[in-house]
Amino acid sequence: MVIEFTTWFGRLTLDEGGKLIDCQPFEKDPEKLAGRILEIQEEEQDIPATASDLRQLAFDCGFVELDEDYDILLRDVSIRAAKSRISGSDTDDARIVQAVEALDDIDKNANELSERLREWYGIYFPELELTGESLARFVQAFGSRANVPEDNPLFEKASGSMGAELSFADEELLRAFASDLCSLYDTRRQIESYIVTGMGSLAPNLTDIAGGLLGARLISIAGSLQKLAAFPSSTVQVIGASRALFKHLRSNTPSPKHGIIFNNTIIKNAPWWQRGKLARAFASKISLAARTDLYSGKKNPSIREGLERKLTAIRNANSSPPKKKAKPKGRSSGSGGKGTKKRGGKS
Repeated sequence: MVIEFTTWFGRLTLDEGGKLIDCQPFEKDPEKLAGRILEIQEEEQDIPATASDLRQLAFDCGFVELDEDYDILLRDVSIRAAKSRISGSDTDDARIVQAVEALDDIDKNANELSERLREWYGIYFPELELTGESLARFVQAFGSRANVPEDNPLFEKASGSMGAELSFADEELLRAFASDLCSLYDTRRQIESYIVTGMGSLAPNLTDIAGGLLGARLISIAGSLQKLAAFPSSTVQVIGASRALFKHLRSNTPSPKHGIIFNNTIIKNAPWWQRGKLARAFASKISLAARTDLYSGKKNPSIREGLERKLTAIRNANSSPPKKKAKPKGRSSGSGGKGTKKRGGKS
């Protein structure tokens, strides 16, 4: 039996005993050889057990003559391959993934800090019903409720508040806290704008179909645009619903009809009886758009047009909710039918 395989220095042919039959050495160009190593790693090619001593095979092939030459060249090629892999990881979709994860981190921290500010400032102005960014902007602008001007809609609440008095030191501290929180909200908007702009150039068709933020989140969960494009539409449909999916697999609960694609208005604003069919059609076009972006990179308006036709057909065919099936009536326990025993006896 003849064994053929590729190593970083050439293509080899061995017999069953591991003896070299034929060899086609590559050019001794470190850059090209580094590319060969990356290709072998991507193909996940296994080296035959009979070819365990690659150094000796390199000698037999005439690729190198000395141990020192083999070590120096292999070291140089390995370093170049590692650098190429690191620099290659800095792709557009990798930056989008990092931006989406940064957005999630900001949302988590901003929600926690906003809740802390609400409880803290509520000691001095409990009647204030603002939350989130609105509360942070209010505290940053006015500080104490005594600084709210008469033309402000909250002036009456502020002037008649039953909260504690706010000292100067506490006011300065709360204003600084609110200012930092506002900066966090501003940074979030900048990252969001960066994602939308980047998605327009990275995945124009996916952005056109799903929107910049939803498309970026799909890429983030999948890991890359290439991985998202490799997913079948049925997987795209339930991305983000892993808990419900695992629960369905473990027990007899209904399977999830949609994952994070529910956040799109196509599904979110649809009647409940249309959502499953709309999600299936939407996921199918998302999958097609991702593949088009990966292999073409050019916007194809026909994808959007096809989606609109499909959605319209689904809405027209399912304009009213389905009728619920009537449950079969069970037999009464006291009917004395077949299989029942009549209880009681002589006293």
